[in-house]
Amino acid sequence: MRNDIKARRTERRWSQAELGAQLGVSRQTVIAIENGRYDPSLPLAFKLAAVFEARIEEIFTPEDA
Repeated sequence: MRNDIKARRTERRWSQAELGAQLGVSRQTVIAIENGRYDPSLPLAFKLAAVFEARIEEIFTPEDA
């Protein structure tokens, strides 16, 4: 699963820790999601979408797409 979380986060000038605080997760979790090492749960994906005011499908795309 690919995502553009890092680009969206840096566009807003948020640190990984700041994004993690908004989501209720650690900075390490944000790093793992950004690097594609961890696919977030559905509730966390919805939180990400809400924080970035986007649809989940706009943030995450399948590897084969």
